[in-house]
Amino acid sequence: MKTVNYKKFGLQAGDIVLDLGCGEGRHVISAYLEGDVHAVGVDLSHQDLKTTAERFEPFAQEQEDKAFGLSVANALQLPFADNTFDKVICSEVLEHIPDWEGALDEIRRVLKPGGNFCASVPRAWPEKVCWHFSDEYHAMEGGHLRIFDEGEFRCAIELRDFHFYAKHWAHALHSPFWWLKCIFWKTQESNRLIKLYHRFLVWDLMDKPWLTRTLERCLNPLLGKSVVLYFRKGV
Repeated sequence: MKTVNYKKFGLQAGDIVLDLGCGEGRHVISAYLEGDVHAVGVDLSHQDLKTTAERFEPFAQEQEDKAFGLSVANALQLPFADNTFDKVICSEVLEHIPDWEGALDEIRRVLKPGGNFCASVPRAWPEKVCWHFSDEYHAMEGGHLRIFDEGEFRCAIELRDFHFYAKHWAHALHSPFWWLKCIFWKTQESNRLIKLYHRFLVWDLMDKPWLTRTLERCLNPLLGKSVVLYFRKGV
């Protein structure tokens, strides 16, 4: 389930791309498949990186013009030299990090001048609905530590010599799913409505039918669960 729009992101052949907090690999793998790039994913979770490696196996290719790598790393102490990457993705990660501004400083450090940065976080109003119905949703280990105000979030990034150039919303069909999970948090594993909605989302993800893809594009400005912002680092 991609959040980043690679056309807006300006992904180009030869780019060295970092997916910071890559989780189970949705963006680091899709970036690799999108073009002839060197894709690097980092995360704190060994298990998530193991899952990413397993998911990548069917796509592994011996090619000189593209490469794929994974590493355990802390977002506050990235093991890369200054100005290493042409592009950096940080999708649905910063809401989990106590020192999220420190992570932004590291992103700025490792991104080349003129390089592009894509940040996505949960959109404020759908997230507030989740927090209203369930403390467990955000208070559990590894949960969301904050709700970002889009304007303040954008300003914090721009203060680090990033120039905003595009945005969109994503995953509108997922907002009602998470609201249902939060409303029925204690019984979500057995709730029939949640199970049916999950089956619907899996069908949408796997088959990508025209109807649901069009419906989500139309609903994203209103219901999109994530806000996706694109920036260019100053030269």
